[in-house]
Amino acid sequence: MGFIIKPLVTEKMTAITDKQNNRFGFVVRPEANKLEIKNEVEALYNVTVVDVNTIKYAGKSKSRYTKAGLITGRTNAYKKAIVTLKEGDTIDFYSNI
Repeated sequence: MGFIIKPLVTEKMTAITDKQNNRFGFVVRPEANKLEIKNEVEALYNVTVVDVNTIKYAGKSKSRYTKAGLITGRTNAYKKAIVTLKEGDTIDFYSNI
């Protein structure tokens, strides 16, 4: 286990969840496949997963100017998973706050 890094709680993901109450997003490890993501979500949240959609994001090169000169770096590559749950199931990310 350990394929899920964190749940996605952004404005875009909240809009998707408001439109369809049974869809939730997670940032997952790039080597995770759909079956592994499905099994881990079902084990962690005690829900039934109907569908998993994945999106891969490549890392981007970034640079900035500082007093010491030009600093370049790179953001990490990651994978996003949008999980569709069975009708009636839900996940509450804010329950432990």
